[in-house]
Amino acid sequence: MTTGSAWTRRAAGALVALLAAVLAVLGTAGTASAHGALDSTDPAQGSVVARQPSAVTLTFGEGVTLPAEALRVFDPAGGRVDTGTPDHAGGKAETARVALRGGLADGTYTVAWRVVSADSHPIGGAFTFSVGAPSASAVSAESLQGSTDTDGLIGFLYGTARLAAYAAFALLAGAVAFVLLCWPAGAAARSVQRLLVAGWVALLGSTVVLMMLRGAYEQGGGIAPPADPATAPAHVDLDERIYLVLAARLLLLVVSGVFLVLLVGQSGQPDPEQPERSQARSRTRLRLAGLALAVGLSATWAVTNHSSEGAQVWLAVPVTALHLLAMAAWLGGLATLLSGLRDDLPASAVERFSRLAFVSVAVLVLTGLYRSWREVGSWDALFSTGYGRLLLVKVGLVALMVAAAWVSRSRLARLRTTAGTPVHAAVMAGAPAPDPVEPPQAPPARAALRRSVLAEAAVAVAVLIVTTLLTATSPGRNANAATATAPGPAATAANRAPARTTTVRIPYDTGGTTPSARGTATVELAPAKAGGYAVRVILRDPAGKPAEVPEARLAFSLPARDLGPLQVALRPDGAGRWTGTVPLALAGEWKALLTVRSSDIDMATSTRSFPLGAG
Repeated sequence: MTTGSAWTRRAAGALVALLAAVLAVLGTAGTASAHGALDSTDPAQGSVVARQPSAVTLTFGEGVTLPAEALRVFDPAGGRVDTGTPDHAGGKAETARVALRGGLADGTYTVAWRVVSADSHPIGGAFTFSVGAPSASAVSAESLQGSTDTDGLIGFLYGTARLAAYAAFALLAGAVAFVLLCWPAGAAARSVQRLLVAGWVALLGSTVVLMMLRGAYEQGGGIAPPADPATAPAHVDLDERIYLVLAARLLLLVVSGVFLVLLVGQSGQPDPEQPERSQARSRTRLRLAGLALAVGLSATWAVTNHSSEGAQVWLAVPVTALHLLAMAAWLGGLATLLSGLRDDLPASAVERFSRLAFVSVAVLVLTGLYRSWREVGSWDALFSTGYGRLLLVKVGLVALMVAAAWVSRSRLARLRTTAGTPVHAAVMAGAPAPDPVEPPQAPPARAALRRSVLAEAAVAVAVLIVTTLLTATSPGRNANAATATAPGPAATAANRAPARTTTVRIPYDTGGTTPSARGTATVELAPAKAGGYAVRVILRDPAGKPAEVPEARLAFSLPARDLGPLQVALRPDGAGRWTGTVPLALAGEWKALLTVRSSDIDMATSTRSFPLGAG
């Protein structure tokens, strides 16, 4: 048995053992609570309260940070009625509260909210509630949805800086790992030194940009300051944790700069007079220092990402850090390998990187399985949510990289074979060619290996882009939770009633003696452009003629959600006709309550349940 095949068998056995350990953890793990989702509101979304509340309170599934404009409340005419600075109710980090002015008139009020979740992402939405009775409103929840999102330019710049940071970390950490573990002499190569400097500078610059853009990213503002300074918020409560983490990353980069100088000095230009044992100790210290810095840098992502909230944080954070380190060792190592293949990279260094890449892929698969289970939550979410679909794209890209790596490994075997010829061996060892007049061409095996590695690196760029998009996308668990717990006009499309007219017929009998004392009411609910439904009530007597009555009242409730009754302000619209509007936004089994008064003393209330938004 060859040494390579023995190593492969040991690696495969270790992979099976690790997979068994992961499966054991997955089998005993509980269901993660949905984080980053709005759990409840007070007043309830879509509710009608008899008296105005003193404050509006929102409760989330995790702790949140409150920007200056975290909660805004608008009256029916569109004026602001909130007062003071948003804070946490009772000091609880998972709540957001803002006080309301006193003496509010009856009508429908709109609440727009924007907070920063514990995994550092801004989330927002809008909903309505009514005081006394619903009314028409100049502010719709849908029109506020844009103001609760991040400014487009800010979002693009912040996302670009985040992508640059991921790519720079992969390049820096992967190049260092390649030098320390695969090609110590590569530290003296100009191409490798350029990669190290490029990774360090890019990570430093992208981190500074992230710190500069973070305030506008959290608060949803534009890149330019307000034209009127008086409109700028006087109080800015930003997510301090992300700033501390970014500052820690900058500090680690300063130390990393010193480390790179030592790496190039000791590995690239070793002292020939220094004993071999002393050189070995120096290499060991460099490896330990490099590992510590890489772990520290990876932790600056892990503690502010999706892994920092939800179930098994104690496990998710180190697993995420390990996932990032494996990604950097593979992707950054590929870039260094590609650069080295243009120089005097020996076949032995390629062989060592092949083993490092195998271990990195194994770690990526195992940690990726755990993170997918934790963040997606179900097979349905894997296909029905944006996060799940992006994850499938990433899996497909990684599979392409593995296929390219397999091709590279087969070409590596041919490179080892051709390396035995004198010319090729001399070229790969860095010795001068026999004929200085006509430089030798790259061996065919080396050129083929370079092409497959280049293809692998190209797919790696796509993997980095998808990874960045995943960090900015709400996990599948959150998306499912938001669909289940976000009622009201700002609810998701899956929770809305479809845009079609619903008709409900309600018989009534007031017990009176007039022709209009009994009959049938036809209630039509047509979707309104501004949200909710336009309501039309048509009363007809037993003969089918319009039934004229002095008063008709209509209300709706949703027992399953404990919503209502939502009173409809009906206006006479001809003989036996009444019109109004109502903010119904949830699909479900609703109940209509119709009250008809046919004389001073004859009055009755009839009810009828009907499905809204079913099918």
